[in-house]
Amino acid sequence: MTGGDEVRILRAGDRAAVAWKNGGGVTREIAAWPEGASMADFGWRASLAEVAADGPFSAFPGVDRTLTLAEGAGMDLTVAGERRLVDERYAPQEFPGDAPTDCRLLGGPVVNFNVMYRRDRVRARTAVVRGTLALAVAEGETLLVVALRGPAELDTGAGPGVGDGDGDGRGTGIGTGAAGGQVLLGLYDAARISGPATCLLRTRGRAAVVTLAARPGR
Repeated sequence: MTGGDEVRILRAGDRAAVAWKNGGGVTREIAAWPEGASMADFGWRASLAEVAADGPFSAFPGVDRTLTLAEGAGMDLTVAGERRLVDERYAPQEFPGDAPTDCRLLGGPVVNFNVMYRRDRVRARTAVVRGTLALAVAEGETLLVVALRGPAELDTGAGPGVGDGDGDGRGTGIGTGAAGGQVLLGLYDAARISGPATCLLRTRGRAAVVTLAARPGR
């Protein structure tokens, strides 16, 4: 990484399963802003949701979603009365989180990568990539990289502030204030990068890249 404030590695094994707001499934939070925010007051939140049965999605007033199917055959959704078929893996789909949404599973349980954000406070863009990609994070932006299929390698180059989620670098071989280097992300591991920064992402599988920023005046 060049010039960035911080890279935090967020390991999948450190996440606890939490029941959905409506009790219909479980979610594992990857990252949120502000840190420590509850389901009622987050600005943005990224998570992995495990859906094991048909039923309604929780409603989140003022929130937009980007949902990406990561495991399973998919879902037949009805969003505000309109059908939305989600049967292609690694293809982000956007829809309002406050619209009534019912889910019918197409062939058993699924795992979804889910990004939710307050539409009046936050801008969010989600892409799923493979191969080698140079990433640039502008000042004031946050980049979230999540390995969705197979491992991903993040080349942080030279720069400060590379470590695990607790800031001490355990489990990565790279500590805060080190000279930088290559970080391996296993399945569903994530890296949270604060801008301004540049780095290089490599994956033979699939990785989600989410760019997040507060809207002007927020």
